[in-house]
Amino acid sequence: MNNDRTRGILFIIGAAFCFALMNLFVRMSAEVPVFEQCFFRNIVGLLIAAVMVLRGKSSFVCPKGARLGVLLRSVFGTIGIAANYYAIDHMDISDASMLNKLSPFFATIFSIWVLGEAAKLKDWVILMVAFSGALLVIKPGGGMASLPAFIGFIGGAAAGLAYTYVRSISGQVPKWLIIFYFSAFSCLVFLPFMIATYKPLTLAQLLSLVGVGVSASGGQICITSAYTYAPARDISVFDYSQVIFAALLGFVFLGQLPDSLSIAGYVIIIGAAVWKWYSGLKA
Repeated sequence: MNNDRTRGILFIIGAAFCFALMNLFVRMSAEVPVFEQCFFRNIVGLLIAAVMVLRGKSSFVCPKGARLGVLLRSVFGTIGIAANYYAIDHMDISDASMLNKLSPFFATIFSIWVLGEAAKLKDWVILMVAFSGALLVIKPGGGMASLPAFIGFIGGAAAGLAYTYVRSISGQVPKWLIIFYFSAFSCLVFLPFMIATYKPLTLAQLLSLVGVGVSASGGQICITSAYTYAPARDISVFDYSQVIFAALLGFVFLGQLPDSLSIAGYVIIIGAAVWKWYSGLKA
């Protein structure tokens, strides 16, 4: 294994841990309105991205040909965050993490539409396997209890579409500028809703929200670094370690334990991800 691939794997595992930690902090601040949680997550990211753009002496002006792609990435990324945070607030954080990790499978579907890529029969089979696992996590027919899971599923779809648009503008816009515009857009969208639903924060809630922002930014930095060292086909499967981290953190700090159906869903979805990853290595 070469050094760059090793660094890429270590960074993506670091990102998985940071995002699992972010989910824990989101759940620990569950009494805070979701828009307030989302705003804190993105304002920290905005400040860090701005510093990185300035540090790289890059322009804040988005290239004309990439503006629609940056906007759509920001729109669907914002929807994805709101849906994911709602799911985290209302279900086990490991379940919410697993549903969010459906995004690469959705990206395969959306790449057909956005990027004009063709999916093979094998890709469709892998997708169907992954979505069958998702059904075990969502548990349709569970009444209102399945609503947060369905919203989490929508969040995974929105994230997959956002990542597809990131690929469509890759090479045209620096990564930190994409993050800057996404964070700025999200803050502007969430700000009026945050004001309308604002609740004064206790010290513990404030610290939890700071934890959300810092851990989310740490995850973003790690995942950005990971893909500068190695291509997605080599390391993307290690991102699913987030589900393991989330399950451990949820058990230790929240006393959450996934049920047997959820665990079966995890095994199926991660198995599909490993299959997809291994197929990519052989291609």
